[in-house]
Amino acid sequence: MSSLACLFFSAAERGIIRGVERKTAQRQGKTLILGVGNLLLQDEGVGVHAIQALAKLAWPEQVNLQEGATAGLDLLYLVEGYARLIVIDAVRAGGKPGTLYRFTPADVIAQRPALTSLHQVGLLDALALARELGQAPAQVVIIGVEPKSMAWGMELSPEVQAALPQIIERVREEIGKLGD
Repeated sequence: MSSLACLFFSAAERGIIRGVERKTAQRQGKTLILGVGNLLLQDEGVGVHAIQALAKLAWPEQVNLQEGATAGLDLLYLVEGYARLIVIDAVRAGGKPGTLYRFTPADVIAQRPALTSLHQVGLLDALALARELGQAPAQVVIIGVEPKSMAWGMELSPEVQAALPQIIERVREEIGKLGD
């Protein structure tokens, strides 16, 4: 932290800044696997369910797992400082339920409509903002899962539940590819 910052911030604020700087430094060179979605809407919560399944397995020290739930702009803080990001989320693309997709933000960003409200901020919007702020991971891969149902309920549909082992395998493949 610069000495100039000491003039403008209170001791408490400087402590918060130092904590953020330490957390960001601890993340450098690491990969974040982030599961997003709403657990209350069946298959919409597949990303969070996947993180819970992945947490039962051993991962290299440079890999962190995180539930992102419905974080919106809070995703900026979750991804800040990481070199690589793998996101797992429900994606409606017209396939059979449980179908897996792999894409990057660049693959779909041009096709998205412009935001009309900050309440509409989703994953791609948060990643675009992180990129503009210089906080985005250098490599981002999204593993999408075709949902069957987004009705109220905390259980995945049988089709999406059956896809969890494939999601885990796809994440392992991506960990092996990242950095190439």
